Amino acid sequence: MKLRRWQREAVSRCLSRYRNGQAHFLCLATPGAGKTFMASTVAKRLLNSGEIDLVFCFSPSINVSNSFQATLEGVLGYRLDGLLGAKGHVLTYQSMLNLDQTFWSLLTSHRTLVIFDEIHHCAGDHLGNANAWGQKIIQHLQGNATYSLALTGTPWRSDRIPIALTSYCHEGTVHCDYTYGLAQAIKDGVCRTPRITGIDNEKISVKCEGKEDVYRSINDLLKSSHCTYQQLFENRTLIQYLIELSQKSLNSIRKSNPNAGGLIVAASVEHAMLIATILENTCGEIPAIVTYMHEDSQQAIQQFRNANTKWIVSVGMISEGTDIPRLQVCCHLTRVKTELYFRQVLGRILRVQNNAHEDALLLMPAEPKLMEFAHRIAEDIPSSSAVSIKMMEESIAPITNGAPEIEPDSTAEEGFTAVPQDTTEHIENLSDLTSLALGDPDDGNTPLPFTSLAEAYETTLGLFGRFKKRMVSFSPVTG
Repeated sequence: MKLRRWQREAVSRCLSRYRNGQAHFLCLATPGAGKTFMASTVAKRLLNSGEIDLVFCFSPSINVSNSFQATLEGVLGYRLDGLLGAKGHVLTYQSMLNLDQTFWSLLTSHRTLVIFDEIHHCAGDHLGNANAWGQKIIQHLQGNATYSLALTGTPWRSDRIPIALTSYCHEGTVHCDYTYGLAQAIKDGVCRTPRITGIDNEKISVKCEGKEDVYRSINDLLKSSHCTYQQLFENRTLIQYLIELSQKSLNSIRKSNPNAGGLIVAASVEHAMLIATILENTCGEIPAIVTYMHEDSQQAIQQFRNANTKWIVSVGMISEGTDIPRLQVCCHLTRVKTELYFRQVLGRILRVQNNAHEDALLLMPAEPKLMEFAHRIAEDIPSSSAVSIKMMEESIAPITNGAPEIEPDSTAEEGFTAVPQDTTEHIENLSDLTSLALGDPDDGNTPLPFTSLAEAYETTLGLFGRFKKRMVSFSPVTG
């Protein structure tokens, strides 16, 4: 594979900085631009020149790790499975919690390059504010690796904790050694120009205590009633409208690109099953479904990548790092409302497959925060009319005003988040929480206790299709 212009520039600058005494390099490149291949080329150049002995890579999930390993091994021509004769190992951040001193000693006994994919998942510039993954970096990796290369497409955390291994300018922005933004990627034909459509409704009915009120927009509904966003995106009328519109858009794209695919990001397993049922009943399409509750999800993703199936419905598995270039339509129906997550989801449909003029369409409810994120993306590409609103003609059927939504933590997708210690909600199943909240649930490793981390953590988990707000407190570990 031939390097793109920006990749050549980034590789050259990275190697130059290393050879002039700089040990760490941070590359910011928009999702879909090709960070993995760039990093793999840096590793190859260092190996071929005899400047390093081993390559290690950490990423946020099994799926991303598998993809990164395949690219690295293809570029390097060596195995990176950690077995005898390998030139290194590709691991998840979660696996760092269980690595022993035998592994960490490799960093001091050998010349190493350590790659950190999606580094924003690792928080902390000291042990006191670090999450579990950031802790391990501070304790074992920082200052011990010969060279380190950090990659991200979204250089911030919603909890405002500093990103590990990252320096900041005086105005609080991340200092990057190389930056390749969306506008330039579109100009270069590396990424598609996104078109984002928010779906709104002027006739949203809400029943409460025998009274029915009508709201003129989603913004009006969420501001002036006790209804929640969850009640809205679980509404069958809205789901069906979004699916029908997404199907129409995908069918149009497939006239010129027959293998184009669509992604629907769901909120829970139960929600995904509802979406799949509506998709089949309304459009006659049977989608692939991938969630952390399905054992064969990795295989399903791979099959979808190479198949001609139209739709894949995902719960938390294709939001980041997953490379499926044929995806061109995305329907955003998840409860997570952070800019980081929004941009990562959008990035799944931006990677060019055949030519720079391919469509990339994201459809979503016109929720105020999501629309704000969409308009900020449009500011990155001012030459395009990237954002629009489409009004539903059909009214949204009456919503019964019930219990308030449990707002997901703003950084649920980022691994860990400290919460106030006065949180007292009961934890029903500790093993469920620790296996899913502490990193990649597919990794299969037993998490270790925390040391200098905040005592309470929160996450929103889709267990058996139902979101539950959970908190667990850990006693400090001493000695």
